[in-house]
Amino acid sequence: MFNKILIANRGEIALRVIRTCKEMGIKTVAVYSTADADSLHVRFADEAVCIGPARSTDSYLKIPNIIAAAEITNADAIHPGYGFLSENANFSRICAENNIKFIGASPEMIEAMGDKASAKATMKAAGVPTIPGSEGILESFEEAKTVAAEIGYPVMMKATAGGGGKGMKVCHDDADLEVAWETTRREAAAAFGNDGMYMEKFVVEPRHIEIQIASDQRGKACHLSERDCSIQRRHQKLVEETPSPYMTDELREKMGQAAIKAAEAVKYEGVGTVEFLVDANRDFYFMEMNTRIQVEHTITEEVVNYDLVKEQIKLAAGHPISGKNYYPKMHSIQCRINAEDPERNFAPCPGTISVYHGPGGHGVRIDTHVYAGYQIPPFYDSMISKLIVVAQTREEAILKMQRALDEYVIEGVKTTIPFHQRLMRHERFQGGDFTTKFLEEETI
Repeated sequence: MFNKILIANRGEIALRVIRTCKEMGIKTVAVYSTADADSLHVRFADEAVCIGPARSTDSYLKIPNIIAAAEITNADAIHPGYGFLSENANFSRICAENNIKFIGASPEMIEAMGDKASAKATMKAAGVPTIPGSEGILESFEEAKTVAAEIGYPVMMKATAGGGGKGMKVCHDDADLEVAWETTRREAAAAFGNDGMYMEKFVVEPRHIEIQIASDQRGKACHLSERDCSIQRRHQKLVEETPSPYMTDELREKMGQAAIKAAEAVKYEGVGTVEFLVDANRDFYFMEMNTRIQVEHTITEEVVNYDLVKEQIKLAAGHPISGKNYYPKMHSIQCRINAEDPERNFAPCPGTISVYHGPGGHGVRIDTHVYAGYQIPPFYDSMISKLIVVAQTREEAILKMQRALDEYVIEGVKTTIPFHQRLMRHERFQGGDFTTKFLEEETI
């Protein structure tokens, strides 16, 4: 087992990893930018190293600074959390070159799964259901038009290096396709430095359902069931729950086995997530594989009583998995509390929190790094807290979440708490009647 782990991240996920390390008897090193000097992850780590100015390009994305921090503190492993460098193949490679264990996927794995077109081809060869579409990168508009005619409209143009909702465009005819070919390629080039595009059949009434997997260095994988992440805005998740209200026992078994097949086909190591789209007929299609811990890992932990960060660390240290698949015993929901104004199209609202009171009680969990007096910097993601509840049934979980949200007091900045309060009382949400288009169809 590792003696000391450096957490190459910030905020609630850094604090989350520190807590598990402490419970495992492992020393921790926090890194921080000048904007995060007063963050709780800095306070609670055993050691802390400032790695640069506020902007992430000068600090949390600055690989030489992070490696130097690991070397001067004698850290023998780095946990990247999610976001930032968690799926950066070059960072994984540099860690290995410096004899520091990267608690995540190998560089080869990150590269294989990071390129969506090649990932799809790999999954298709492994027998995992994939969405009909182009074979690899489209070379010209004429090729795109030919593929669209073969698979039938509507289609989705997607950037191969895309993410976070960027580089995606639904096309209903040739005219839409021509516009997308020009505008979406430019957007992808600007955002990712790569204008490669591919095409997929647009899935009708899609649900975004992902399977949590764990896989050891011996190539053995197991799954920990599903999470429904369909409540989204601009392809960004807002609410996650497990089990999915759309799931059947038969579908869960099929999707779980497909996720295991996906992990074992690429000899995946660590904790990861295989993401699927599920259509109106409950047919499912591989979307992507995330080679890191997910923001929403918390709800899986609550329903199967399983510390996923601890498992990540153990797998990175060479421990075997049990080989057992896990199924939800209860129901858990997570609301992402962002410093955003729902009345202004979720515009970010950095600033100082003047009053903070978190909810409590049985079955309520808060993962956060903020407190009264904390100044939310404008340089990073706007998520400031994750509110998680667990109960015996979905109905009980929704009622518990309503109560917890009503107790949650954050003043000084606008947050998404009022949005979540309305959502939890919405008839369609309560009935499990939603797809990824829900927030486009309903005013919450």
